[in-house]
Amino acid sequence: MLTRLRLTDFRNHALATLMPGPGRVVLTGDNGAGKTNVLEAISLLAPGRGLRRAALGDMARQHGPGGFGVAAMLGDGVSIATGAEAAAPERRIVRINDAPAPASALAERLTVLWLTPAMDRLFVDAAGDRRRFLDRLTLALASGHGVQSTRYEAAMRERNRLLADDRPADPAWLAALERRMAEHGAAIDAARRETLALLQAELDAAGAAPFPSAALELTGWQGDAAALLDQLARGRARDRAAGRALSGPHRCDLAVTHREKDQPAHLCSTGEQKALLIGIVLAHAALVARRTARAPVLLLDEVAAHLDPVRRAALFDRLAGLGQVWMTGTEPALFDTIAGAVTHFTVGPDGILPRQP
Repeated sequence: MLTRLRLTDFRNHALATLMPGPGRVVLTGDNGAGKTNVLEAISLLAPGRGLRRAALGDMARQHGPGGFGVAAMLGDGVSIATGAEAAAPERRIVRINDAPAPASALAERLTVLWLTPAMDRLFVDAAGDRRRFLDRLTLALASGHGVQSTRYEAAMRERNRLLADDRPADPAWLAALERRMAEHGAAIDAARRETLALLQAELDAAGAAPFPSAALELTGWQGDAAALLDQLARGRARDRAAGRALSGPHRCDLAVTHREKDQPAHLCSTGEQKALLIGIVLAHAALVARRTARAPVLLLDEVAAHLDPVRRAALFDRLAGLGQVWMTGTEPALFDTIAGAVTHFTVGPDGILPRQP
């Protein structure tokens, strides 16, 4: 969990320090006050581009000095920080206990999961969005997954570049890149499938009420390293014509089915899709907490406002014991039924202040 969070020139926050408690943390305020900005800052304390997938240069405060910083103290006494300097606004800096570190090292210190209104279209948008969602779930259980993905994508980009060149590519160099893609691609596929198997078992154990039960499946490409290596070698001409690799784990998709209705998620109502997604995220958080002995930090942006009172109460009940959960909303009354300790902040023109009882 986070015991202290400090934002410096991040989005609309010039300087803010929060001292959250170990359980539920609630941020309330008007639209545009900067509640989601706080969640985005926390999401940057994990590998990746954060919950908005924004460019680093866009995160620095407008009319500020340039650059930004996000720093946190964890419950085990470890300090982590990330940000960018004005001189190099698109170069991410990561420090753990004040020492430089790669972004991938953040996964070994903190697991961050999130659910935002933008994800309401996850089941109807492009497959790439669902792959990124699945990869975040996988990274929480396999900290090396991010490194495998980075190396796979780097080899694939270089192979695509060689195939697109008008000059004949060096066969030995192509073969070496394809071996790297096969090695890392097989590891990516295996980690995803193991995550889905574990998550499916968790969903089955949780049952259907009050959130619908989801059936999960990884569709599209599947195979081992040998199969992928063969497909890449045989498919060079096809991939050259297409301008991209047509075989590999980057061609997979996450298929979700509403089990009680036996209906694909993309055909379900908006409310059903939201409930399915919440059920998946809650089950995954419980899975991570049990298997890693380290509960994730959950970021739930505007989640309570879109649930009926029954599901809202069920959500708050399921969140108990899942670690530190950050929630945002415009109305404090939405969170009045939360049992137990809550750290409540008000986000407004005067900054981020503890809410007075």
